[in-house]
Formats: sequence, structure tokens, C-alpha cells
Amino acid sequence: MRVTGLLLLVAHLSIVGWLTLRPRTVPWVPAANLEPLATIRAELARGASWEAVQHLGGSVLLLAPLGMLLPLSAGRLNVSPLVSFTRTAFAGAMIALAIELLQSGIPGRVPDVDSVLLNTLGVAVVHLLVVPGARCRLRRRYERLGDTTPKISRVGLTPQADVLSGGRTYL
Repeated sequence: MRVTGLLLLVAHLSIVGWLTLRPRTVPWVPAANLEPLATIRAELARGASWEAVQHLGGSVLLLAPLGMLLPLSAGRLNVSPLVSFTRTAFAGAMIALAIELLQSGIPGRVPDVDSVLLNTLGVAVVHLLVVPGARCRLRRRYERLGDTTPKISRVGLTPQADVLSGGRTYL
């Protein structure tokens, strides 16, 4: 599962990088927004239009899969939910911040602090909705599989677990 998570994480970040770090040919660009919530307020002040939903929702959904892919790529089942949430939200915020900082040097792209906030919100919401339930199901599954010890069919004995351990000498 860890390898699958890493491959999906790399694929998702590649797509996000391609979408957000390409130069755009535009006649003008607005100034960078460094005031928190200014863009969100401006979008909401224009009314509930499709463009506002598309802009705000797109920012929330852009990095949202990281809320599931980051814990999946770590491959840990027995982690405190608070620690996992904090680690994932922080990593999502740092990735969003890195994207915005890289956008400052690309023609036609403008950094916006609200994008960092909305991207982090998307990562946090997906993590809260998906990861605790998935970890609980996986823990139950592994506990069920751990209860059954394979036995040698004709003899009825369980295989010895420390065959290749360093505690025994076979020569």
C-alpha cells in the first residue's frame, strides 16, 4: 500500500505542478494578494456566481487528494489521529506555500495567500473524512488476519517463526 500511495502521490503532484506552474500568456496580471481572506471576501461579495464557486472550489479541490495520499504513502496504521491530522495538514500547507512561492517567478502567475488557505482546507477536510475510517477498517482487517496462524496441513503444527533469526546458529 505504501508503494501505491507513493506512486499516486507523485502522479498527483506532477499533475498539480503542470497545472499551476505553467506560464500563462495574458495582457495583464493583478497584484499579488498577501492579505489573508481578501480574495475570498471579494469572490463572495460578487454574489453566488458560478465563477466564484469555480474559483473557490477549485482552490479547495486542487490539493485535497493529499489529505488521503500523504497518510497512505506513510503506511502507518497505529498513529494518533491528532498527530496524523496535524502532520498531514502541515505538509499540505507547506506544499501549497511552495507552489505559491514558485508561482511568483512564473510569467502570468500571481501568488495569493488565500490559495494556500483554501488548499490547506481541502487537505484537512479530506483527511478528516477519509483517513480515520480507512485506518479503522484496515486495523480490523489485519487483526482478523493476525488471528489465524497458518498450519502445516498434514502435521497440524505452526511454522517456526525464528528460523532465520540471529539467535540461532545452524552451522
